[in-house]
Amino acid sequence: MDIERDRKAIIASSMPVFASATLALLCGVLCAASEGAPQLPMSDPNTGAQRLLNIRFDSLDTAGAVARLAGRDPAAPFAYVVTPNVDDVLRLAERAGPELRAIYERAWLSTCDSRVLRMLAGWRGVRLGLAPGSDIAARLFDEVIGPDDPITMVGGTDAVAAALRDRYRLTRLAHHNPPMGFIDNPAAVQECEDFVAANPARFVLLCLGSPRQQILAARIAASGRSTGVALCIGAAVEFVTGVKKRAPLWMQDLNLEWLHRLLSEPRRLWRRYLVEAPRIFLVLWRAPKGGTTP
Repeated sequence: MDIERDRKAIIASSMPVFASATLALLCGVLCAASEGAPQLPMSDPNTGAQRLLNIRFDSLDTAGAVARLAGRDPAAPFAYVVTPNVDDVLRLAERAGPELRAIYERAWLSTCDSRVLRMLAGWRGVRLGLAPGSDIAARLFDEVIGPDDPITMVGGTDAVAAALRDRYRLTRLAHHNPPMGFIDNPAAVQECEDFVAANPARFVLLCLGSPRQQILAARIAASGRSTGVALCIGAAVEFVTGVKKRAPLWMQDLNLEWLHRLLSEPRRLWRRYLVEAPRIFLVLWRAPKGGTTP
């Protein structure tokens, strides 16, 4: 089968990358051992946030993030949640301009999405909480959101929206899927803003991928026309509904969820995980202890 052949080819071609990553991990362990205990993380005294490469991470686990979301007034002005992973951190550290960094900084909550990132941050003296977007979304639907609560979803296919509606018996799910490349089309962006304003909901699911979903969330917040809180969660709804299978818990516990995703979608994800993601080792190796930038 083509998929099986692709998987074997990906594994064979990725061995040098895995070897390099393993060497970097070993170097990190030896470095940490030689330098003694990690320094205390940099904290924002007002929010309790940690900073890694000057990117804010609120000190929350999944339960804490869900509690904050559940306790937020549905009528409060529109706000949004970001869950930076390795891809987000590399983009913000290497390529993003001040506008995109400000969008992440203005998020109502910013939680760590990646177990690998949390592990690497710990070696640089920054102790991050862990609240992945997929886990937050699952807990919200299991514990907070009722069948008759209004939910607005932007992005994702009609099939994914239908799967979400069926799984949780949602009676008031409003769904809009903008066209490809919408973020560069002012009219399409405006249509998304209008849709969210016209379908007020306690929770808005932005399933558009980074950084499109964060840019749209900031635009909606700046318009002042909407209420509720948006979750910038990419493909999380696909995992929540079972459209895509998450890694088994043992792989998650071993920080190998990325490998499960790679083997599940090799053609789409090989470059992200085998070419781009390994740069995080070098970026964090060059960063000073404690998470600040020079």
